[in-house]
Parts: sequence; C-alpha cells; structure tokens
Amino acid sequence: MKLILPTVFFCILMAVVSAAADQQARHVDSNPDTVWQKISDGLELGFFHSPQPAETGDSMIRVLRIEPARYELKLLNASASENGRPLSAKEWCRQNGLVAAINASMYQDDLKASVSLMRTKSHINNPRLSKDMAILAFDRRSPDVPLVKIIDRECKDFKTWKNNYKTLIQSIRMISCKGKNVWAPQTQKWSTAAIAIDHLGRVLFIHVGSLYSTHDLIDILQKLPLIIDRTMYVEGGPQAQLYINIGTHEHEFVGSYKIEIDENMNTLIPRPIPNVVGISLRKD
Repeated sequence: MKLILPTVFFCILMAVVSAAADQQARHVDSNPDTVWQKISDGLELGFFHSPQPAETGDSMIRVLRIEPARYELKLLNASASENGRPLSAKEWCRQNGLVAAINASMYQDDLKASVSLMRTKSHINNPRLSKDMAILAFDRRSPDVPLVKIIDRECKDFKTWKNNYKTLIQSIRMISCKGKNVWAPQTQKWSTAAIAIDHLGRVLFIHVGSLYSTHDLIDILQKLPLIIDRTMYVEGGPQAQLYINIGTHEHEFVGSYKIEIDENMNTLIPRPIPNVVGISLRKD
C-alpha cells in the first residue's frame, strides 16, 4: 500500500494539472485578443477563420486594427495631380511613405472619379452626394468630435456632421447604425475590401480574399470578435486589396472574382486603383 498510494496520488495530481491546463488553453483560445498580432504600437493584424467556409479560397478574414490617435488617415487620389494615375495599394504606399493602404471606394469608368462624394480639404474628386448611406470622415476640424467616424445618414444629420471634417468618402454601408445587415441575400460572390470602426473608435481595414456574397460576409463579420460599430464597403473583386509594410511586417492581400490560380492567392496580380485610404504615423 505504501508503494501504491504515491502512484495513485501522482496520477490524480497529474490529471488535475492536465485538466487545469486544458481549461486555461480553452480560455486563451476563446479570448478575442489572442488572434491579434501586434506589429507596432497602435497597430495590430488579425487573422480570423470564417465560421462559414468559402467554396474557394482559404476562408480567412484579415483585419488591420488601427489606433487613430497614433496613425492618421489620408485619402490619396490619382485625380489630385495632372499626371496622376492609378496605382496598386503597394505602389501608393511606397510613393507616399504610407504604412498601409486599402481601397477608398468604387470608381467610375474614367479610372479616377469615385462613384459618390469624395473630397479632402484641398481636392474634390467627386462633389456629388449619392443615395449611399455611409460616409467615412476624418481630418477633423474640432477636437470635440472623434478622430475618425463613419457617418450613417439614417441616424446622423450629415448636413451638420460634414462641417466637422475636411475629408469625406461616401460608400455603401454594410452594417447600419442599428446593427443590422442591410444587404439583401444574393448569389454573386467575390472578394471584398471594407473599412469599419469598432466600439472603441479604432479603425479596421478589412480584406477578404475568399469569395462570399456581401450579405453572407456581413453575417460572418458580426460573428467574429471585432465588435464592429459601423462598416462600409469600399471595393469588391480583383480590385479589392490591402497592403501593409512596417518594420519586418509586409503583407499584400489581393482580391478576385473567381480564384483560378490557387487557393492561397499567392500569384494574383494587384490591379491599379485610383483612390486609396492610407495611414501614416502621426507626427505629433
């Protein structure tokens, strides 16, 4: 008995330790912040497995989470200069010293003008306010308003709010100010780029290379630990792209309508786009 008891006690102890370790592992895995990789102060990159697998692609949702107090948003337009031309997100970053860039919005056949309102303090790309409900606003005029805001015209008076910001970009909303999926179910599927604001006012650059309908993608985003407050659609298909380059971290994500090359999309070629939203470290 003297030889058996220590053995039994040891087995029980190891079982308890193992169970505690399993419980701790489950707790860590369920913590939303464990999916985020810090790539710089105020900048995190998240990789999420979609709860709804895509028919083609890796079913990954890639999100760059940005602290607007450390990084300022910039709208860059090919139309802002006489010899301006569309560039890939990577080229926009390299030529303008940006840390990251994503599509600013869909654009017209002239390969320069946005489909809806787009302006900075020094350049008007498109003066027309369309019926679309979401407007990304930054470069604020007063410290009394958020650094970055997606104005939902259903819940906010745009005539009042537009005076608070120098840069305005209108596009199609995905999640309303009431937290609703505002896209109807559809059969068409493509890659997507989107810009969102979370509940803490952080900016999210979202890129989904796998093919989903926009309605289904919105449902997926709402199931992820992103805690999104507002979201707007900025591009779909092969033009949808996100580029990041800071320190030792460089990533280029490219979209598609139909993935024909490989499921990892490593050989897809980024297309030139005329307008991007980029970020750079605040000088202050």
